[in-house]
Amino acid sequence: MVTEPRLTADFWVRAYLARLRLADIPVFVTSKGDETAGAVLVKLNTLDGQAKLFHRSYDLMSGAREWAVLAEGPEADVDQSVTKQRGFDPDIWVIEVEDRNGRHLLDEDGLA
Repeated sequence: MVTEPRLTADFWVRAYLARLRLADIPVFVTSKGDETAGAVLVKLNTLDGQAKLFHRSYDLMSGAREWAVLAEGPEADVDQSVTKQRGFDPDIWVIEVEDRNGRHLLDEDGLA
């Protein structure tokens, strides 16, 4: 079994922020987590009262990583999901992306 090197959470977050900023997509770190191994949540705010919350998931059969929707709907409900996840894991990163067109770039190569 070949294992791929893992990036620290801080390194991944900084790279993701840079990629979003290059695409002129506003992004904010709303909760800084553990720099080495903190999990990352990405909240997409479409600025119309709606939002989606993404988390990394793993396919146990293939070992592939992908971003999956953890919650979606009214922004207040998604914020409640964030609060709940932070209650489980206080070292979690929360990144908020604001884009009316729903762009988050998580589906691009290199971000899984």
